[in-house]
Amino acid sequence: MNPFTYQRAKDSAAALHSITAHGAKFLGGGTNLVDLMKDNVEHPTSLIDINHAGLDQITVSADGGRIGASVKNSDLANHAGIVANYPLLSHALLAGASAQLRNMATTGGNLMQRTRCYYFMDTAFPACNKRTPGTGCAAIHGFNRIHAILGQTDDGATSPHTCIATNPSDMNVALSALNASIEIVSPHGKRTVAVRDFHRLPGDNPSLDTILKPDELIVAVTLPAAKFAQHSWYLKARDRQSYAFALVSVAAGLELDGNTIKSAALALGGVAHKPWHSPEAERALIGKPANADTFKLAATTILKGAKGYSDNAFKIELAQQCIVRALTQAVEGAKA
Repeated sequence: MNPFTYQRAKDSAAALHSITAHGAKFLGGGTNLVDLMKDNVEHPTSLIDINHAGLDQITVSADGGRIGASVKNSDLANHAGIVANYPLLSHALLAGASAQLRNMATTGGNLMQRTRCYYFMDTAFPACNKRTPGTGCAAIHGFNRIHAILGQTDDGATSPHTCIATNPSDMNVALSALNASIEIVSPHGKRTVAVRDFHRLPGDNPSLDTILKPDELIVAVTLPAAKFAQHSWYLKARDRQSYAFALVSVAAGLELDGNTIKSAALALGGVAHKPWHSPEAERALIGKPANADTFKLAATTILKGAKGYSDNAFKIELAQQCIVRALTQAVEGAKA
C-alpha cells in the first residue's frame, strides 16, 4: 500500500475543497477502496473521509425517498420506510456481503464499487484493460465464470478495448429497477443522474466504471413514489448461500390490476459491466397476464444478444430461469 494522507470532511463543501488535491479520493466505508489499495490496484495520495459530512439521513414519504450517500447498508436495509415501501431494495441489500460489511459499506460507496474480476484485482496478471488500459483482457481466454454475457466489449484478448468484467453490486441492481436517481455536487454546481445512466458499459474505455468526474461527490440517492411495494422480489443465484457475488441476480417489480400487469420493473446483476436494464423487456410485460409465458417472453427479450464464454455460457440459461422465478415470486408478494 502506498503512503497517503487522511482528512475528515465536516460537510460536502469541505469535501469538495479537499478533492482538488491530485490523487485524492473520497472514503466511505472503505470496504472496496481499501481492498484495492491493499492489492496495489488503487493508489490514492489522500483519503477524504465523508462519513461525518451530514450525508447520513433517510427520508421516505408518499412522494418518494431520499437516501444520504453516507447511509450504511445495514441501516438502509432495515429502515422501516424502506422495508414498507421499497422492499426490493431492502432484499437486495440483505443479499449482499456479510452483516459486518453491511455495517460499514455506504450507499455512495456501493454505487462506486469496482468490479471484482480476478484479473483486475490481482496485479500478478499484467493483462487488464480496466486496471492498465491497453494491456488486453486476460479473462477472455482465462477463468471467466463470473464474467459478463451482455454489453461486454469483445474485440479479442489483446485489444485495448476488450473487457468482460461485471458490476458486483446488489444494491445497484435494485436501484436500477426502481429507476432511482443520484444527486451529485461539484465546485461547478449540482446535477442529477439516473442510476441507469450512471454506470458505463466498457465501450472504448474499460477503465471507467461510471460517469462521475474526479471533482464530483455523490450526496444522495432519490427514489420515485413507490409502485412495487406489494409485488417485488430480489433473487440472487451464487456459488454459496452467503458472502458471495452474484452469478446472476434479478430485481423484479410488478404493479398488478387483478392478474394483468399495469407496470413493471426488471433489472439484472452479475451479467454486465453495469446493472442490465431493458425498457423493451418491461414493455413486453405491460398489459399481459402475470404468468409463466409472459415471464419467459420478458426473459428472452432482456437476454437478446447474450454471449457466453468457456466457463460462463451456463449463465444464459441460468438468467432465463432466474427471471421467470423472480417475476413469479413477485406476483406472490414482496413479503412472501
